[in-house]
Amino acid sequence: MKAVIYARVSSTTDRQNTERQIADLTKYAEYKEMEILKVFEEKVSGAKKNSERPIFVEAITFCKVQKVDMLLVSELSRLGRNAFEVLETVKQLVDEGINLYMQKEQFTLLNEEGKPSMFAPVMIATLSTCAQLERDNIKFRLNSGRQLYIEKGGKLGRKEGSTKSKEKKAEEYKQVIKELKRGTSVRKTAKLCDVSTSTVQRIKVEFDL
Repeated sequence: MKAVIYARVSSTTDRQNTERQIADLTKYAEYKEMEILKVFEEKVSGAKKNSERPIFVEAITFCKVQKVDMLLVSELSRLGRNAFEVLETVKQLVDEGINLYMQKEQFTLLNEEGKPSMFAPVMIATLSTCAQLERDNIKFRLNSGRQLYIEKGGKLGRKEGSTKSKEKKAEEYKQVIKELKRGTSVRKTAKLCDVSTSTVQRIKVEFDL
């Protein structure tokens, strides 16, 4: 049985990654003796439309072209930002005879005969609507808490004095500045001073080196 893994996280920073999703889904595939043809990883906001998720679109297209048997995802929300998009994706998979496994929900779309159960559409619509409501509730609570904080006199943004002065930066990154003045490359400076290349680049621009 041929399978594809699609893993997504909402953050575009390094704080979130897809390793855990891929590891768990790979274990499931091995247990079911599936051959993983390809793994698709994407870092994009969950608020984006499916059409604005290039890796997701590529994954679905790959499944169709390669006649993949099953698409593996960590949870239902990976298939769309709302119930309508999720159901649209599910319909595409059903039309192509591609099964779907969702780890969090412990749900498989098609039965042994390759057909969805009569309750599958209702279940998927209900689960995706619940996921959407949960996202909306979290957003509401965050906005409500932020508004209450402001009404009580709180200020958003950095605290005064939290931004480093140029003098402090010059002291903290004196070795970086020293290497850049010598003409050392950004990459080599980052390695010698044990900092990221983006930090070196920022210091280079800020101090006009």
